[in-house]
Amino acid sequence: MPLRLINNLVEPSATIEHLIRQERKQIMAKRRGNPNWGKPEPIGPVVPTITEFEQVVKEFKLQPDQFIRSTRLREWARKNKNSKYIPEPLLEAWGFEIESTL
Repeated sequence: MPLRLINNLVEPSATIEHLIRQERKQIMAKRRGNPNWGKPEPIGPVVPTITEFEQVVKEFKLQPDQFIRSTRLREWARKNKNSKYIPEPLLEAWGFEIESTL
C-alpha cells in the first residue's frame, strides 16, 4: 500500500494500521441481505377478513333465515363446496358431501 507523502514526509495519519482500518471499514460497509432477517415482524392490528361465502351472501342480499331456501346460494355452494368456506350446517342441510383433502 502506498503511503501518502507531504513535503517528502510520511503523513502521520497514513500509518499502515490506519490504512488497514480504513480498508476494513470500506469492506464492512458493503453489507448485503436483509438486516431484519430472523426478527419477528411487528404485530399490528388484526384486520378481519371477509370470506367469499360472506361476500356472495352480501351480493345476493340474503338474510341467515333465507340461506337454505336460496337456489342461487345453493348452486354457488355446490360449485365451490370443496374450495371455499361454506358453513357445515348449511352443507348438511342441503345434503352435500365434502371431498376431504387430508
